[in-house]
Amino acid sequence: MKYNRCGRSGLLLPEISLGLWHNFGSVDNFENAESIAVEAFDKGITHFDLANNYGPVPGSAEENFGKILWHNFQGNLRDEIVISTKAGYTMWNGPYGDWGSRKYLLSSLDQSLKRMSIDYVDIFYSHRPDPETPIEETMMALDHAVRSGKALYVGISNYSAEQTRVAVEVLKQLGTPCLIHQAKYSMLERWVENGLLDVLEEKGVGCIAFSPLAQGLLTDKYLKGIPENSRAHNPNGHLKEDEVTQERIQKLIQLNEIAQNRNQSLAQMALAWLQKDKRITSVLIGASSVKQLCNNIDCLQNTEFSNDELNAIEEILT
Repeated sequence: MKYNRCGRSGLLLPEISLGLWHNFGSVDNFENAESIAVEAFDKGITHFDLANNYGPVPGSAEENFGKILWHNFQGNLRDEIVISTKAGYTMWNGPYGDWGSRKYLLSSLDQSLKRMSIDYVDIFYSHRPDPETPIEETMMALDHAVRSGKALYVGISNYSAEQTRVAVEVLKQLGTPCLIHQAKYSMLERWVENGLLDVLEEKGVGCIAFSPLAQGLLTDKYLKGIPENSRAHNPNGHLKEDEVTQERIQKLIQLNEIAQNRNQSLAQMALAWLQKDKRITSVLIGASSVKQLCNNIDCLQNTEFSNDELNAIEEILT
């Protein structure tokens, strides 16, 4: 595992980080989740990413991760891992459990620390911009989280390029630099290339890509349509059936041919493709099993692309 500097900061993050969005909630098998987290650490993944509402039920991923910490990462091992969490999406009922107010963010951080039974997180994010709350208030809450000792660094997620520019400037004036932006980025979701990555490079802010496999689309699972046990087949899933079009399946088939010629799975190639841009500090993966985790980490065995490969991929995607 290689560790990349996060923007212009002192923090290094692994090329691959583990996200706990799925498979770590109260409805999931705890022993499986624990095995995934321990194997990830043993493979060199030092960064574990959460949010207040991860589950289901909301909050249960943090509770389970707290148990995993207690069972496996006592003592100085806490100093060898980076834990991040976020607030910004709906967490509890009423007017104070959503969006970006100072009250919500700081209350949520207190609850997250309690659920995980830790004194601080390494990174605390504003999970999404709030169209009603002044961005200065949201950034002041992040600044306070650091000054109170409850977070070492702060970041933002799902902010546009222009919103990011403003947020970074406000945090700089407050004296708490913006460490990182967590953005949705994959072969099939490339909005960050239209200005955001340029802003992050200019301002010295790191970038971590989430949903790098487009909710499983960039795997061999959908090459023959929508299987019964897939996220697209689940009516409660984030990937919808109408996103798995015949046109998209044809693109996946062509991409898979390139991956096979590289001796990689489609998923491994999709993860490696993100690594080609040096502005990407880390790629955030999920895993439902230790086997899947290890298969994804193996993408690091081949992260170099020839110009012919890059051109062929671009032709397929455009």
